[in-house]
Amino acid sequence: MTEHGKTSTPKKYKVGVEAALEVMGGKWKPLIIYHLMTGRKRTSELRRLIPDITQKVLTTQLRGLEKDEIVQRKVYSEVPPKVEYELTSYGWGLKPALDHLCYWGEEHLEKVHGDKFKVLEELDSPEC
Repeated sequence: MTEHGKTSTPKKYKVGVEAALEVMGGKWKPLIIYHLMTGRKRTSELRRLIPDITQKVLTTQLRGLEKDEIVQRKVYSEVPPKVEYELTSYGWGLKPALDHLCYWGEEHLEKVHGDKFKVLEELDSPEC
């Protein structure tokens, strides 16, 4: 491995979306990134915002996003230890894509349910 986890023989992709989904795909990573778009968060805050995610899965997903330089981890030297996560400038590049997914998801809910508010829970986070 070389700097930033890149191997000497790069993986081959058929299309760019394949590479993007490898980094930010799955059930949890887009939600984590979405919530970090509202600002720096502690793990406990992310757990509150994404209640169905387990601590183990959240930690694994955050480590993957950190490895891919989407998020950065900030450790404060205090007792008890305090750790916060925030998007990197590289991670902020995903905002337009997530905004489009969010708007599309809301349109989809309108199409399927007639009224998106019948199925969307109110959160502290802003709408798309």
